[in-house]
Amino acid sequence: MVNRDSVIKTQIELSNLIGVPGHEEEVTDYVLVKLEKLGVDKAWIDPLGNVLAIKEGTNPNGLRIMLDAHVDEVGFMISHVHEEGFLTIENLGGIDKRLMLGALLQFQNDFRERIIGVVGAAPPHVTKPDERDKVPEINEMFVDIGCKNRAEVLALGLDIGSVGTFYTECILLNEETILGKAFDDRTACNVILHVLEELKEVEIPHTLLINFAVQEEVGTRGAIVAGYTLEPSIALALENTIASDVPGVPSQKIVTSLGDGPAVTAADRSLIVPKKILERIKQAAVMGDIKWQYKKPTYGGTDAGSISKTRAGVPSGVVSVPCRYIHANAGLLLIDDILKTIKLVTNFCKI
Repeated sequence: MVNRDSVIKTQIELSNLIGVPGHEEEVTDYVLVKLEKLGVDKAWIDPLGNVLAIKEGTNPNGLRIMLDAHVDEVGFMISHVHEEGFLTIENLGGIDKRLMLGALLQFQNDFRERIIGVVGAAPPHVTKPDERDKVPEINEMFVDIGCKNRAEVLALGLDIGSVGTFYTECILLNEETILGKAFDDRTACNVILHVLEELKEVEIPHTLLINFAVQEEVGTRGAIVAGYTLEPSIALALENTIASDVPGVPSQKIVTSLGDGPAVTAADRSLIVPKKILERIKQAAVMGDIKWQYKKPTYGGTDAGSISKTRAGVPSGVVSVPCRYIHANAGLLLIDDILKTIKLVTNFCKI
């Protein structure tokens, strides 16, 4: 049985790490340490920064099943340091600019220390009425980290190219619900780690190929490289996806709902899932009597789309944990949905 306390602890630890595209070392270091105790036969970091691992199956003619989850989160890069000590930033990944004003951010300096700041813009008292109704672009806002001049910023170890993300502590809201940042896609990293824990002492015919991918939020770059390196016969991308079961959203536009279990993709903007992969996922759900739901088609794209196009082609699917408010200051999800996803993916690997 999946250890619930371990899932919660790992979710909190992963959420509180910083790992924006191209700067995922905190997360990849964490994952590599975890893999040492999970019975894989080989684990390494490739030149792009992906953490790859292989767990050999008992049948040399068995499937080569790739499980993929990305380690990066949406974030920011400093693009200008003002003489007065303010920062201009650009976003890394898709972020709704409406979330930004007043948001707390945290930046990594050269020593992996964290520098906290608040996002600001010109106060309403000194703006024209028509300007107050407009949300400025992210690179038109500024970040105030309490420095009086540019020299103080540089002395803190920050400069153009330094990166950061939202400043949010991951917490349990109650026994069923957890809130934090970067659930897209640290939740799926948590899922893969616990799938490997479930299979640590289990012999299966198929070889498992693991990719903790970098740079998904800026173009699924890590998945492209890993799919080529690992040469899977089939693949499953594990994701954290949109739960839009909130007031004002009609039923036909509810992508997924919290509490309805793992979300299975039939198609999205990057992929049409082959029938044999969908059937294997459904069979895995039946094996464990697991409640699941479809993710409504067309929304978004994932690493699976890129993996499916590597080498001669890889039949690929996507299973996601529903989450409200992804790519925001804080997301919210149910622990039970994570547990069900772990069971489903574990069964998928054993069939």
